[in-house]
Amino acid sequence: MSSRGAALSPMWISVGSLALLTPMNNEFQDGAVASGLRILSVTELLRSVRDTLERRFPLAWVRGEVSNLSRAPSGHLYFTLKDGAAQVDCVMFRSRAAALDWQPREGQQVEARALPTLYEPRGRFQLTVEGMRLAGLGPLYERFLRLKERLGAEGLFDESAKRAVPPFPGRIGVVTSLAAAALRDVLTTLARRNPAIPVVVYPVPVQGEGAAERIVTMLARANRRAECDVLLLVRGGGSIEDLWQFNEEALARAIRASAIPVVVGVGHETDFTIADLCIQPSACARIIN
Repeated sequence: MSSRGAALSPMWISVGSLALLTPMNNEFQDGAVASGLRILSVTELLRSVRDTLERRFPLAWVRGEVSNLSRAPSGHLYFTLKDGAAQVDCVMFRSRAAALDWQPREGQQVEARALPTLYEPRGRFQLTVEGMRLAGLGPLYERFLRLKERLGAEGLFDESAKRAVPPFPGRIGVVTSLAAAALRDVLTTLARRNPAIPVVVYPVPVQGEGAAERIVTMLARANRRAECDVLLLVRGGGSIEDLWQFNEEALARAIRASAIPVVVGVGHETDFTIADLCIQPSACARIIN
């Protein structure tokens, strides 16, 4: 049975700690053929080394910095993972790369779930990457993925159930902190595009413990007042910890339950939260850009 299919537990290693296999003492001496030692072809030798590597090292989580990143026309990703002491070539095949919901970039610190192997045609040691995530996210990122999968299976993100954003809203509500830079950006952009549209600001904390519950309460209040045609829930960028309140299940359900369409504009272009999945992804851009 191939070692790729074996039920092996992942383990954490760094690029610098990948052990080197100790070569066998198999130097050919004079008369090696006469003594009965088998002469291997290059292909046979490298295939044997590859099989030994894959048996010796199971799937492992490897942490390092992305370098020499390229995407082939086939869709495969090729890159190097490196730390301060070593580097290793990596390949992530198209089917695995397509499953990423973020774009790898040069210089990113990542954690790759990979199988050490040997690329026989070039005799090159490399990692075959099965999955990858941004480094440092750890338990929070795992929690995000589990919630995303569960709510997605429940149908919470189905496009057919999302409320349409009115093309010409008569009044816009903005749900955010009064101190948020995002509020100034939104008000400036709305004023530039159409200063005649009234804007109602619903002040609420958008970061820190308990912020999600307070946003839920404010969304409910805005629905009771029923004075806006659309609500913009906005805040600037930040770390996954800063944005975590927008990954809370209660907020996701409140967005979908709102009778007023809610448009989420959280973080920078590369930031992504559960709340973003509850609305049309381009809706915020259509309204405020």
